[in-house]
Amino acid sequence: MVVAAPSPSTTLPSASGVTLAEIVGALSFALDMTEGQPPGHCVRCCHIGIRIAEELGLPAAARRDLYYTLLMKDLGCSSNAARICELYLADDISFKSEFKEIDDSLASVLRFILQQTGLKAGLSERFRALVNIARNGGAIAQEMIETRCQRGAAIARRMRFSEDVARAIHSLDEHWNGNGRPERLAGEAIPLYARIALVAQVADVFHRSGGRDAAREEVRLRRSSWFDPAVVAAFEQAADRDGFWSGLEDEAIATGILAQEPGSRLEPVDEDYLDDIAAAFAEVIDSKSPYTAGHSDRVALFTDMIGESLGFDPARRRRLKRAALLHDIGKLGVSNQILDKPGKLDEAEWLVVRSHPTLSEEILSRISAFAELATIGGAHHERLDGKGYPRGLAGSAIPLDVRVVTVADIFDALTANRPYRKAMTLSQALAILDADTGTAVDGTCVAALRQALARIDAEAVTAAG
Repeated sequence: MVVAAPSPSTTLPSASGVTLAEIVGALSFALDMTEGQPPGHCVRCCHIGIRIAEELGLPAAARRDLYYTLLMKDLGCSSNAARICELYLADDISFKSEFKEIDDSLASVLRFILQQTGLKAGLSERFRALVNIARNGGAIAQEMIETRCQRGAAIARRMRFSEDVARAIHSLDEHWNGNGRPERLAGEAIPLYARIALVAQVADVFHRSGGRDAAREEVRLRRSSWFDPAVVAAFEQAADRDGFWSGLEDEAIATGILAQEPGSRLEPVDEDYLDDIAAAFAEVIDSKSPYTAGHSDRVALFTDMIGESLGFDPARRRRLKRAALLHDIGKLGVSNQILDKPGKLDEAEWLVVRSHPTLSEEILSRISAFAELATIGGAHHERLDGKGYPRGLAGSAIPLDVRVVTVADIFDALTANRPYRKAMTLSQALAILDADTGTAVDGTCVAALRQALARIDAEAVTAAG
C-alpha cells in the first residue's frame, strides 16, 4: 500500500537553463567557507587567473579549463579538516585561513605552529602536540596535503572536468623551486594551470588583508621560489591594466565572472550531469568529519525511499535526492572542533551549529533553478511545533519536501556513530521518530520510512529463502 502524500507540497524545478558556470560558481563559495576565506575568494582568484592567462596568450579552450580549475581549486579542502583539529588542537577554519599567509621559511612555519597549536588546550596537551609536530612535521604536512590533493582531483573527475583540471587541482601546492607538495614537482613539470592558480590564490589573500601593494609585493617576493617567473611577469602586466584592481574589488564580481566563462558558449547542465555534480559535492561535504562520512548519500537514499512510499513521481524523487545530497553544504563553514566535539556544546558553539542551515540556503540560492533545494537546505532542522531552527517555522509553513528530508536526516543521524554516542538500532531510531511525531516530525513521512524499511526487509527474506 502507498502512503498518501499530504499537502503542502513543493515542486522542484528542472535543470533547464542552468549553466555549469552558475553551479560551480555557487559551490565555490562553499569552498571559501571551509578554507576560512572571505566570500568570493575562488571567484576573485578566477578574475586574477584569467587575466594572467590573457597576458600569456592562452587560447580559449585552455582558459576554459583554467576557469574551472580556479573556481574548484579547493575541492579537496574539507578532507584534512578533522586531521588538522586532531594534530594541531586548532580550529581548522582559522588555521587554514592563517596558513595561506605564511611562506615556507623555517622561521615563518615555526612561528605559525607556535601561534596556532593547542591555544585552548591544557599546557601538557599542547606540549605533547608541539613535540609530535616537531618530530614528524614533514610527514604530517605531506600526509595532509597529499590527502587534500588526491581527494580534490578525484572529485574533479567525478564532476566530469578534464584531466588537465584534475591534475592542476592535484598540483596546486607545488612550488617552482621543487619544495612544494605532494610530489616535489619543479619548474615546467608543474601543470601551467596550477602555477597560475597558486599566484592567483596568494595575490587574492594578500590583497584582501593588505591591499594592492601588499599583493604585488608578495607575488614578487615568491618569484622563482614558489612562482613561475613567466606567470609573475604576466600577473604584473595584468595588474597594470585598467580595470584589473577595480574589477577585483567590485562587490558584484561574481556576476561578472560567471557571465564570462571562456569559450564560445555557456555550457548547459542536463539532469544526469546535475546528479553527478550533486553526488560529487556531497563527498566534499561528508569529508569534513569522519562522523559524517557517507551521511549525505544515506540521507539521499532514505529520502528516496520515503518519496517512493509517498508515491512521488520519478522526476520529483530525483530532484529531492539532489536536495538531500546538498542539504548540509553549510557545514563546510563549521569548524571540526565543534562538529567532532565529544562533549556537550556550549552556547557559542551551539549558535555556530545552528547557523549551518542558513549557510546552506545562501549557497544553494545562488543557483537560479535551485530555489526549492535552497529552501530544503535552510529548513531541514525546523520542527512542526515551531521549536526548530533557524527560523522557528511551524506546521504548514514547512513544505512536505522539507519534512521528508528532515525525517531522513534524523534517521541517519540516529543510526550512525557520533562523537558523543554510538549508533542506535533501527528499532530504537524508529521509536524516537514515533515519539517525536506531530511535534518535531511529520508522522506520514515516518510511516513512509517504516513502510520502505519493511519492504526492504521482506525482499531480503525472500532473496535469502
